[in-house]
Amino acid sequence: MKYTQLGRTGLKVSRLVLGTMNFGPQTDEADSHAIMDAALDAGINVFDTANVYGWGENKGRTESIIGNWFAQGGERRDKVVLATKVYGNMAADGDAWPNHDKLSAVNIRRAVDASLKRLQTDYIDVYQFHHIDRNTPFEEIWQAIDVLVQQGKILYVGSSNFPGYKIAQANEAAARRGGTIGLVSEQCLYNLAERRAEMEVIPAAQEYGLGVIPWSPLHGGLLGGVIKKEVQGGRRASGRAADTLADPTARAQIQSYEDLLDKHGLEPGEAALAWLLTRPGVTGPIVGPRTAEQLESALRAVELELSQELLTGLDEIFPGPGPSPEAFAW
Repeated sequence: MKYTQLGRTGLKVSRLVLGTMNFGPQTDEADSHAIMDAALDAGINVFDTANVYGWGENKGRTESIIGNWFAQGGERRDKVVLATKVYGNMAADGDAWPNHDKLSAVNIRRAVDASLKRLQTDYIDVYQFHHIDRNTPFEEIWQAIDVLVQQGKILYVGSSNFPGYKIAQANEAAARRGGTIGLVSEQCLYNLAERRAEMEVIPAAQEYGLGVIPWSPLHGGLLGGVIKKEVQGGRRASGRAADTLADPTARAQIQSYEDLLDKHGLEPGEAALAWLLTRPGVTGPIVGPRTAEQLESALRAVELELSQELLTGLDEIFPGPGPSPEAFAW
């Protein structure tokens, strides 16, 4: 495994992040524990989750699965950089009691204590804001975070799904307070097929020293060889991937992508992950394996070297927006 620093911090993290969203809803606890063991054995030291994972009436289930894994000992907790999130409504029926969601000081305090209990740990390495809260000023948010840092309950803070201007607002507010390090990471939707983050989010993250952690690196399976699997009688596309392939133009684009990688003798999913590892500002993409085999495939991407010819070909198929502000101005 290769490692890098998380943004401007001294925290050393693996170039792949283990995503746990499937733990519970799609992968049972025993298999989830086996995947975490395999990830740790392979050198992945960042595990990402969220308080709402498990979904519906099982919200919090994923954190509990991780907590039960930590409880097995063997230095599991000490070796893991644990990242979870706050913002979501934890009510099973989706009808939150007032102050039981978002980023008020009241909910941050309540949510972190609940996550710590489920995770069976006394601290969270990277506590992430899952979404912007338009009604809570950053001064209030940072005051709540400062208390948690002083109590030793969290060490670093990251954002997720923030636009560039909110990253700037958050860290400028932190700077005004003094003594607050501010955001150190941004978890955003970013992959070959979805490159809008290059317009503002990634430049803002780089300017403020945030590590970029892309989620959905295979764009819901679209970049994982979906057409090839379909032809071979394997798992058919569903959700976002199926909707995209219904468009003839988009399907032709994905076919061109798979043909290019076939020409270079590469697996699409592994190449899509390897491409992200070449991108400026990217710390490491989140991989969310449902099986041990999917984890093994993701691990191969870390060692994959993409030729300039291939990188140029990928840019031709999936052109990015270009640099900001030139992409939308003169």
